[in-house]
Amino acid sequence: MPLEARTGVEQATAYPTIAARARTPRLGVTVVADLVDAIVRGDLAPGSSLPPEAVLCEQFGVSRTVIRESVKRLEEKGLVTVAQGRGTQVLGAESWNMVDATVLSALVANDATLGILDDLSVVRASLEGIVARDAAVRRTPEELERLREALQLMRDTIEDESAFNAADVVFHTTVGEMSANRLAVNLVQILFDQARESARFHLHSRLDITLHEHERVFAAIEAGDADAAEQAMRSHIADAWERRRPPSPKR
Repeated sequence: MPLEARTGVEQATAYPTIAARARTPRLGVTVVADLVDAIVRGDLAPGSSLPPEAVLCEQFGVSRTVIRESVKRLEEKGLVTVAQGRGTQVLGAESWNMVDATVLSALVANDATLGILDDLSVVRASLEGIVARDAAVRRTPEELERLREALQLMRDTIEDESAFNAADVVFHTTVGEMSANRLAVNLVQILFDQARESARFHLHSRLDITLHEHERVFAAIEAGDADAAEQAMRSHIADAWERRRPPSPKR
């Protein structure tokens, strides 16, 4: 039977089934997230076509309008291209917007070898180093006092890992607020948020070593030593991930 003559159910069997999450009021967001996951996992390979609208409507239980809007979001993220007469084709990873929150979340979630988290740590270390350098150059007495208070909060909570980690976030946020490089700060926030969402990022770390690393960053910023501030922050990010990183036989 020609494809165009098949019913929605019959058409659905001719295409990959997209793993759909439980439906929520934010249907479009859910559809986009599930399609991104399918592409990142390789269920929808580069060069292949998305199933037709009717099939996706059947699989997700949503209207054509929701599907069309979802495909537009995928196109904006660089995951697909819509070509007249050829349907919607899946693009390779070289086209993806990997700092998009949904794409990055899917990459981290499907990162069996931890390669994405390794790369994320390298990029984050470079960016946070730049931010710390800028903070050392631009610091004001008021900003230094806020950073000192954030560091003291880390000292006060070292016996409580959860509270200590929250204080750690306050310290990094304060350094970011001291910098004029808003693009670097924004990218750092995206990368840090995605790293923290990964369960593999939440292995126990040596809090005493972490505190000492932050003290080095603070001392360099307080002294106005831009080179030392950048190096201290870069080393902290890289070393902290090495302490947290689970062993991987494929590394």
